[in-house]
Formats: sequence, C-alpha cells, structure tokens
Amino acid sequence: MNVWVHPSPFARLFTKISSWHPGTIKNDLFAGITVSLVAIPQSLAYAQLAGVPAYYGLYAALIPTVVGALFGSSRQLSTGPVAMTSLLTAASVAPLAAHGSELFYTYVILLALLSGVFQVAFGLLRVGVLLNFLSNPVLMGFINAAAIIIGLSQLPTLLSIPAQQSEHFLIDMLQVVSHLDGVHELSLIFGASAIVLLLAFKRWAPRLPGVLISVVLLTWISYAIGYAKLGGKVVGEIPQGLPGISIPPLDWNASIALLPAAFVIALISFMEAMSSSKVIAIKTRQPWDENKELVGQGLAKIAAAFCHSMPVSGSFSRSALNLSADAKTALSSVISAVFVLLTLLFFTSLLYHLPKPVLAAIIMMAVINLINFRVFKNAWRANRDDGIASIITFVATLAFAPNIQNGILTGILLSLALLMYRMMRPRVAILGMHQDATLRDAERHDLPPLHPKLGALRFDGALRFVNVSYFEDALLKLERENPEMNQVLIKCSGINDLDASGVEMLRNLLGRFKSNGIILSFSGVKKQVMEVMERTGLTLEIGDANIFATDREAIEALYKRLG
Repeated sequence: MNVWVHPSPFARLFTKISSWHPGTIKNDLFAGITVSLVAIPQSLAYAQLAGVPAYYGLYAALIPTVVGALFGSSRQLSTGPVAMTSLLTAASVAPLAAHGSELFYTYVILLALLSGVFQVAFGLLRVGVLLNFLSNPVLMGFINAAAIIIGLSQLPTLLSIPAQQSEHFLIDMLQVVSHLDGVHELSLIFGASAIVLLLAFKRWAPRLPGVLISVVLLTWISYAIGYAKLGGKVVGEIPQGLPGISIPPLDWNASIALLPAAFVIALISFMEAMSSSKVIAIKTRQPWDENKELVGQGLAKIAAAFCHSMPVSGSFSRSALNLSADAKTALSSVISAVFVLLTLLFFTSLLYHLPKPVLAAIIMMAVINLINFRVFKNAWRANRDDGIASIITFVATLAFAPNIQNGILTGILLSLALLMYRMMRPRVAILGMHQDATLRDAERHDLPPLHPKLGALRFDGALRFVNVSYFEDALLKLERENPEMNQVLIKCSGINDLDASGVEMLRNLLGRFKSNGIILSFSGVKKQVMEVMERTGLTLEIGDANIFATDREAIEALYKRLG
C-alpha cells in the first residue's frame, strides 16, 4: 500500500529552488533586499507602537517572517510587525499591566500565542469563509478610526511630552495638545524632519528606500550632535544576536482575560493579510487558499511567541513593495529575514542613537494612507444600513480608545443585527400586469390590479424561520384589502430556500385560505424549493393544478378559472 506523506515546507521550498531559473532567484533576491530595507526601520517603529522594546520588532521580522512564508499560500505576502496589530496589542495589554513593565511584555508574548492559536484553529477547521462576517463597511470604519488613533498616539513621542495612560484616549491627547509649551524643540525638529524627508522621497524618489535613508541620516545627525545627552529619547541598546527560543510564559487568568483581544487580533490581522493576498492574487493570477493562509499566519504568531516577540501579520505596504519588486516566490521573504538576521548579529550598535521621534514619524506616515472618509459616503450610497454600521464602528472605536477592540466588536454585532433585520423583512411586492405581458411590481410601475378576484405577490428572499411571519402577514394583508379575491398567486422566482418553519406556515395558510374560499397557487418554483415541498407532502396539499412552471402559464390558467 502506498502512503502519501505531505512534504514539509522546507522540502517544498528546496524543490522549488532546484527548479528555478537564475532570473527567478535574481528577482527574489532583489525583492528580499528591498523589503528588508523598509522592514527593519518599520519593525523598530511598530515595536514602539506596541509598547515593547525596539528589538521585539526585529525579532518579529525574523523567524515569524520565514514561518509565514513557508506555511502560507501567497508567495509575495510579507509577514511581520504591522501598525494595526501593534496598536491592538498595546491597547489589549494596557488594562492588565503597567506600560513598560516586565508583566506587560509577558502578556504581549502570551497574546501572540493566543491569537496564533485562534488563527491555526480557524484554518484547520476550514472556517476562513466565516471571517466574511466582518463586512467591508465595518472594517473600513474601524481602520479609519484606528489610523487616527495610531497617528495621535505618536504625538507624545514626536513632541516629547509625557502623556497619561487613562481609559479615555482622546482626553489624554487633548491634554498633550494643551501642554505644547513643554515641547522638546529638538525632538520636534527630528520628527518634523523625518516627515518632510519621507514625503519628499514618496513624491520625488518613490523607488528609493526613503524610510531607510531617512533613518540613517537622522540617526547619524543624532549621534553627531549628542541628541540623547540633550534630553532626546533614542532607541538605546539593542541586544546583539539571535532571539532566545523558549516556551511562552503561560498564565491561566491572564489567558482568559486576553481571549477576547486575541480573537479580535486574529480576526483583524487576517483581514489585513487577506486583503493583501487578494490584491496579489489578482495581479499575479496565482491562486491562494484562505484556510492555508490562516494556518500560516497563525503559526507565524506562535513562532513570534516562542522567540519572545509580538503578534505579527501580513503587511500590506511591504507585500505591495515585494510585488512591485517582481518577487516570484516565498524566497524573497526568507531573504528579507536574512538581512534582519545580519542586522541583529552585526549592526545593532548602529541603531543606538536612532531618535524615537523619527520612529513616531514613520508610524504616522505609514498609517496616513489608511484614512479615507470617502468610504463612509460610498457605503451610505450603496446601502443605508452599511453606512450606519461604518459610521457607528468609527465613532465607537474612537470612543472606546484605547480599548479599540470594543469598537470592532460593536461594528460586528451591529452589522449582524442589521443583517438579521433585513433577513426578517425581505422585499414583498404586490404584482400587476406590465405592458410587456410580465408580472411586475405594481407600486413601482404604477400598474392596476390584475383582477378584483385575483391577487399576485412576489417574495424576494429565502423563506426561513426568521421571516415566515413577515411573509404570512403580507398574504393576510392582501386578503383583507381584497375581500372579493378568491385566487392568490405566489410568484416564487425570488424564493431560493424553504425550511421547516416555512413549510408549516404555508400549510397553515393553505388551510385558512381554503376555509375562506381562496385558492393558493405557485409559479416559477425553484428546484431546491420544490424538492422540499415534495419531501414534506406540501405539493399534495397544494395540488398539481395549482403549481405552474411559469408566470404566463399561471396567469392564463387563473384567468380561465375566473371566466
């Protein structure tokens, strides 16, 4: 008997490498180097955003990047520290431990483990499709609010003004602004210079690694003028060498407290990775598997926990850079991690004088493109419920800050509630005969009634337990408003499903209408609905003479009955 053994990711990578031509390796090498030039300074910045030491960011850009590349499905997706996940990490841990304490760092590592376990479980259970419950308007509302919060959260570092860490983020930021007289001028100059440089590179030299060049230049200036001795805050000493590998610290009570946050991080970070993977798949025409990517991203988070780091995710900006650099395979991410490794082994001393306001500027510039208020207008135009959900999510996220996970949970619950409401009240149309000899919505097309003794109705939705009473009420209203009516036609083209509650409701209606001398007929019944009717014996109660294949056939037969 032949036993098929699934090859390990390393075996698959080796097989791919052995079959590559030199051009592919050259492209991946160039892309990996390019992404690493952005990933290194970004990793330091996002560690600052997460409230952990800078080297946590470098650790997160090393082993987790390789794990995400080897176990994921998208070849160009770049895994590592990202702004949104970093902000969620800081906001989730802050209520449980003091910022900057060892306990805070311990909980960050634990959060990486828990969120990774969630994602791996989602992937193994193949429930990736369920993540679509997070609607795009809700996600956009959250992202806009989170981007504003991320930008504002860097003001104290940019201005070197102490900020309170209360439960009311916006009030804390107002207090920072009200104390502008205490700004450290040199820190502001460094931060503003970084913003100007990043904008200039983006505008006039987008192909150059503007982030790296800005960091190198301003770090050298910081060293030359003794910025740290002048009261400025710098990254400081970064441990040289590889991160230690050990079992993450486990705390049962803390784990229970962090579970909701871990779920939200698993959800939001994968939505970010999924959006990147979709863009990559469209541009490269390469397939990707959302469940496999869930496992890959989850294992990357677990790897981050085992090497004492922070939660990671797929980066939209670095993935886009990977794609624009013409990366062909996951080798580009491995090469990017190699350069992070070289930095940890040989160049950490060069990062000592990197000003923290520069990192704050990098974070601000990274999230400014996430702010897009046009999405609210577009969502409102498409559907009022979507507009309401996006706006309430945006406001709730700002109001709950720094606990922004409550904002996204509010949006999810609201969007599900609105969805249930729409399912409970599908569109019901009273029909009339259009000039093209088809049954149309009488109100919309201003059509007269079919006949004093004949009524027709269309129901646009699955007939399930959530809306059977609404359907029943519509038919009973039609009966009340037309006392002479003795024939009712249900146009079934919009009904694509029928459950037990729907069957029972129709059975009761048939009995009631029959006792009142009204015959209930059906036209255009879909196959799956007809099969339910036949299995439950409903077709026998309706009668074959009252079930019609088309609307035209039904109208002709019913008019004949009326004489």
